[in-house]
Order: sequence, then C-alpha cells, then structure tokens
Amino acid sequence: MRKRKQLKNVREGNYLAEVSIELLETDEGWSPYLSLEDAYKLDEVREALRAKDLEKAKCLAKIYTLQPVAV
Repeated sequence: MRKRKQLKNVREGNYLAEVSIELLETDEGWSPYLSLEDAYKLDEVREALRAKDLEKAKCLAKIYTLQPVAV
C-alpha cells in the first residue's frame, strides 16, 4: 500500500476550505481511496462551514472567502 498526499477543496456558500488528505493506493480495483478518518475530516469541515464555525474549520483546513469579481 502506498500513501500519497493531496489537497481537496470543499466549497460551502462563500467559503472554500483546502483540506490536506492522504490517498491510499493498492493493487486492488478500488484504488486510490480515502481513509475513513480523512472522509470524516472532509465531512467535519463541510459541516463547520455550513454552520459558519470558522474557528473549527480553520483547525482542520485553510479557509478562503470567495467574492465575485466585477467585470
């Protein structure tokens, strides 16, 4: 089994979270996949952003605010 770090983006409303996870690669058919811990981490970040709990979200990820660009 090999592990590879990757960044996943979670967008909720006007916020974007950049979450660091590890992908697990095996020689089996369902590769690569997330560990259960990383899947829960993504869910936690999404729930924190929905609740606008930025303190909790920033403990798990980098948080950005999205703003539309006037053209």
